Formats: sequence, structure tokens, C-alpha cells
Amino acid sequence: MNAFPSDRKALSLQRVRRISRWMVAACWALLVGLPLALVFYWATASDAMLASHANLPPPLIQGPLAPWQRVAAGAVMGVPLALLLAGVWQARRCFAMFAQGQVFTLQATVLLRRFAGWVAWAALAALLSGAVTSVLLTLHNPPGQRQLAIGIGSDHVFTLFFAGLVWLMAAVIGEGQTLAEENEGFV
Repeated sequence: MNAFPSDRKALSLQRVRRISRWMVAACWALLVGLPLALVFYWATASDAMLASHANLPPPLIQGPLAPWQRVAAGAVMGVPLALLLAGVWQARRCFAMFAQGQVFTLQATVLLRRFAGWVAWAALAALLSGAVTSVLLTLHNPPGQRQLAIGIGSDHVFTLFFAGLVWLMAAVIGEGQTLAEENEGFV
């Protein structure tokens, strides 16, 4: 038995609202969990594991890391995370609107663009923070053996691509909204 188009539209909107409520919860989990995970990781990870996050081979860290090095490097690596979480906050706000049935709105488009912008900034900050972290982790090395490591990985490229994709999708949705408003004005 086929449902009428208006019934399908109502069911589709209900599904969007339900999934959006789950996404709001997922965003909250990320907003709370990721900073805690970052602190735990930088407090407990081995020096070799921390070296890999700074694009360094583990033998380049000579001697155990001082507590201040772990705190400073963790704080530096927290900058891209903070930028990413600012984007997740925007996504949470957007999903909350979807959960209320406010799907194709100017505010939703703005929030998607902000999400994309914050994610792009986070990817760029991750490039810089890796280099700064490499210096911090090798500061106790003797002169001439300190390192500045710069690395660009596929994760950085993909994150920038993803941000650009979301930005473009938000722009297309915004253009669709403008055209729909213009068409309503003619009718």
C-alpha cells in the first residue's frame, strides 16, 4: 500500500528529527569526551607515542619528557581540538534545529558554514601545532639535536576537503532557499 506524498513527507521529516536528536547527543558526547581524552592521552601516553604526534621518530626524544613538556605540548595540541569543537558546537546547534523540524532555514545554512569554517581552521592549526609540539618535545635534547618537524598528512588534506565540501553544500542550500523565496514572491 503506497502512502500519499504528504504522508511520505511527514515520515521523512520524522526520521530527520529523530536522527537529529541522536546527532545532538553525539555532539554533546564529543564536546565532553574529546577534551577529557586529550588530557588523559597526554598524561599517560609513552614518550614514543607522543613523538609520533609531532612527526618525530621516537629515538629523537632523548630522555624522559618533563611534566611541563607534556602539559605544554598537550595544550598546543589542544588548540586544533578546540577549533574542531567550536565546529561541533555549530553542528550541534544545526542538528537541534533539525530536531525541531526547522530544516531549510537561513540559520541552518549559516550554522553549516560556520561548522565548515571551524573544521578548516582546525585542520590548518593541526599542521602548525605538530611543528610546535616537535620543538617542545625535543627541547631537553642537547644543542644541535633539537628538532622542528613539519608534516602534512592525508588526514589534514581530507579534513580540509571535507570542510570545503560542507561549505559548498551550505552555499548550494542557501541559493536554493533564495530561489524558493523569489519564486514565492511571484506567485
